[in-house]
Amino acid sequence: MVQAAPTTLRITRRGRVVLSTLLALPILAASLFLATPGAQAGNESGEVVTYTVLAGESLWDIAGEIAPEEDPRAVIDQIRKANALSGAEVFPGQQLILPAGY
Repeated sequence: MVQAAPTTLRITRRGRVVLSTLLALPILAASLFLATPGAQAGNESGEVVTYTVLAGESLWDIAGEIAPEEDPRAVIDQIRKANALSGAEVFPGQQLILPAGY
């Protein structure tokens, strides 16, 4: 009976690059997610506070509701930054992350 000779695993340079890339992708994705403005928003206790947009509401309405004493333009700007919104349009049922302190 002939026994097969033991073989050792050899990885080429290209194989090492592919393996390294596959291992690095989840780490990169997690770091990008944690670095987004929405992930950094939250109140002083560290918990994230969300607001569900109701039918007919605008960012101006929401800003007036959550911070009636402050300038709505400044509050809207903070909400847009916390949620990475490019415009002022919101939709019913949309979840918005409220900036710290609201």
